Amino acid sequence: MQTLAAGQKQRSMGSVQFLPVNLFGAVMGISGLSLAWRQASKLFGTSPVIADIIGIVAVLMFIALSIGYISKWVLYPQKVVGEFTHPISGNFFGTITIAILLLSSVLGTYSQLLGQAFWIFGTATTLVLSFVFVSRLLKGNQEPGNAVPPWLIPGVATIDVSVAGGTMPFPWAHEINLLSLAIGGIVALVFFTLIVSRLIHQAPLPVGLTPSMIIMIAPFEVGFLGYTNIMQRIDQFASILFYFGLFLFIVLFFKVFKKSVPFGASWWAVSFPMAALSNAALKYAMFVQSWLLIAIAAVILALVSFVLIVLFIRTLNILFNGKLLNG
Repeated sequence: MQTLAAGQKQRSMGSVQFLPVNLFGAVMGISGLSLAWRQASKLFGTSPVIADIIGIVAVLMFIALSIGYISKWVLYPQKVVGEFTHPISGNFFGTITIAILLLSSVLGTYSQLLGQAFWIFGTATTLVLSFVFVSRLLKGNQEPGNAVPPWLIPGVATIDVSVAGGTMPFPWAHEINLLSLAIGGIVALVFFTLIVSRLIHQAPLPVGLTPSMIIMIAPFEVGFLGYTNIMQRIDQFASILFYFGLFLFIVLFFKVFKKSVPFGASWWAVSFPMAALSNAALKYAMFVQSWLLIAIAAVILALVSFVLIVLFIRTLNILFNGKLLNG
């Protein structure tokens, strides 16, 4: 009877073969939120315990998803290969390396050695992944309709090397950060242009990809964070990156957050770009010390926190009712 009950539970929960790689976007978003609340403790005087709790959630989620996806790789390797080679879903493998890079900053608060190890591993895998995906696209014969916002993920992942690596003590870290910012910045700029052209001249995105439009703000806000880390200052170019990302977010917010877009794992695509915007807004507000920018940073942080709480609860709901892993 116990075996039968376990089998029924497994069927009701679904199968690990249907675990989508884009769920690692949840680790990105929650890690980014932890870093944002860490900054908020400096700007608003909030308790750093909030950042600690959110960081623990991010680490636990990364461990659970890693176990799940490695199990999928071992048991259903053809499914993983199919995802990786897909012209759209393959880009979401960048969420794994970004998650590792962001966790290096989260963990580095408690253990420098652990944070550095995560950053080195995340940097190596990110650069390899960026090479693979750029090489794949340059083979030609790409469908114009496949130029969608997830294309930006491998490029943004490379920029994240400099975001997480700004405090790395290694003598070679500065050059690696520059290399990564150069690769990610130009790749993201080129892909952003192609994606905007596709959005303007072709049919609207499928409903399931609608949340991914928020990814389009990531090159500017992550670029702001990476650039200011390397330059160790906020200049006018950094301000332009921040403000355009903020403007684009406002434009896209009303296109994405609509009741007509059904909930699914794809909604986690909004989490990290919004968390990056929050981190950028907090950093910029601390630099400018304007009451208006401080208020904007507070509103964005509250909005991101609310959105991620809703995403977390709704994801658990579809996990336990069997909709998340039912294929």
